[in-house]
Amino acid sequence: MYNKWDPGFLYLHALACVSMPFSVWHDIIDLMNSGHRKTRKVYDRDGDAHLLTFSCFRRLPLLSKDRSCQWMVDAISLSRSKYPFDLWAWVIMPEHVHLVLWPHTDVRISSILTTMKQSVSRRSILWLREHSPEYLSELCDQQPNRKSSYRFWQRGGGYDRNLRSTRDIHEKIRYVHENPVRRGLVERMEDWRWSSASAWKIGEDEPISIQRHSVPVLTNMDDCIDSSLFE
Repeated sequence: MYNKWDPGFLYLHALACVSMPFSVWHDIIDLMNSGHRKTRKVYDRDGDAHLLTFSCFRRLPLLSKDRSCQWMVDAISLSRSKYPFDLWAWVIMPEHVHLVLWPHTDVRISSILTTMKQSVSRRSILWLREHSPEYLSELCDQQPNRKSSYRFWQRGGGYDRNLRSTRDIHEKIRYVHENPVRRGLVERMEDWRWSSASAWKIGEDEPISIQRHSVPVLTNMDDCIDSSLFE
């Protein structure tokens, strides 16, 4: 069975559909030229919640220390103060971050992410220059124009998914919280310090508050009554 997003299949399908709109051809050409590299498409639709995922440079465990995790928490707070959004779930893993959030009207995802990522990058690189300059070489990114710079985050915007149903929102909140358990870092998701799992479990908004009150309520119209999402 063909994967409809496989570049080879897209190319063959394009040859057979000479009458397809130019916009579709444009997307196919972009995919073929991307070297199969994933890019982030953002759809800033008012009212949509989002699942955001972004990774450290070269998937290095740059968020494995409490110090850098606290920088990330501070960055989330800073971004929220500048570009308001309701934070529904979050987890900081050693090499990536997941967020489920609901931007307020006219707030763009790119603005939220830029503020978060730049804040963490600046603090981390300043810290390394002062305390561990020998590690900076791990963050050196040689660009196509032969210029180099230090990167904390992987190139590109990461992964952004619009969440348009109550079930999808609750499913992604659970997915975010279960990350440390799936990795074997803890036995219970609420035991992972750097996530909102404990906030949902016992109502403790530390180290950053979440807006549980604005999360749509899951009912048996959204999922089976025996679904684990009701737990």
